[in-house]
Amino acid sequence: MRPFDDIVRIERAEILDKPAAAVRGVVTRVLTNRKVKDALHGVWLGHPLHPGLAAVAAGSFISATLLDTVGRPVGGGRAPSSFLIAAGLALTPPTAAAGWADWSESHEDQQRVGLVHATANIVGVGLYAAALVRRIRGTGSGRLLSIAAGGAAGAGALLGGHMGYRQAVGANHAEDVPHIGPADWRSLGSLAELPVGKPVRRTAGDVPVFVLRRADGVGPDGISVLSDTCPHLSAPLHEGDVVDVDGEAHIVCPWHGSEFRVSDGCVVHGPATAPVPRFESRVMGDELQARVVPIPGVRAS
Repeated sequence: MRPFDDIVRIERAEILDKPAAAVRGVVTRVLTNRKVKDALHGVWLGHPLHPGLAAVAAGSFISATLLDTVGRPVGGGRAPSSFLIAAGLALTPPTAAAGWADWSESHEDQQRVGLVHATANIVGVGLYAAALVRRIRGTGSGRLLSIAAGGAAGAGALLGGHMGYRQAVGANHAEDVPHIGPADWRSLGSLAELPVGKPVRRTAGDVPVFVLRRADGVGPDGISVLSDTCPHLSAPLHEGDVVDVDGEAHIVCPWHGSEFRVSDGCVVHGPATAPVPRFESRVMGDELQARVVPIPGVRAS
């Protein structure tokens, strides 16, 4: 049996839904400030914050365990390992806060795995802290505690990797659009058929797009065309609400509330951290046409 089979069982473990709901409620009550949530998601960075912090914290912890696993200390005693443990502990609060913020905006399977991932990390951090306390008090080397902590941290890292690479937590779910969107003009239908002020879904080549015709005429013929896929977890953006912010149209994701500027797809509020891919548009006669805006240096197909 592969470890992955056990992780799949965790994904399907409905028994975890009740504690997950309780924890999610706590996280939601604590993270009421949207600016704080955006900072923890990594909106300011344009990239999820948690993975970077987790890599440094986990690297510090695991490195400490490797030093302790070698056995008898040389020269400086346990000081190098202790320093690494202290560094990992110092990074734990912001890492955990960013992780909980992302976790609270994920779907059920992701939350089940995330709950076990967090539990393993809590056990690991507790053991590392206990090892460091023993060294500070001079009551022991804490070596076995450090080694045990490394096992828990390794399990947590395995589950974290599964969430990121298998379940795509934090991934940009619209990353492929600039690569597969049509570079040539494609018809989106008749302009006369577009409602004013209400987003609709059309297809440009094989790519679903969000189309908004605004009454104020902002943009060419008052038309904005974006990918219809929310970069956070692939929600259909045309089902979201269009809100006016200081005379500027924003679209709010119908699933987790990410907010984007309609004019250019830029992120206004998370949990999404990547922008929505944009399409150029034009009207030929009564026909609306669009083509993808490629990322620099990449030619769309």
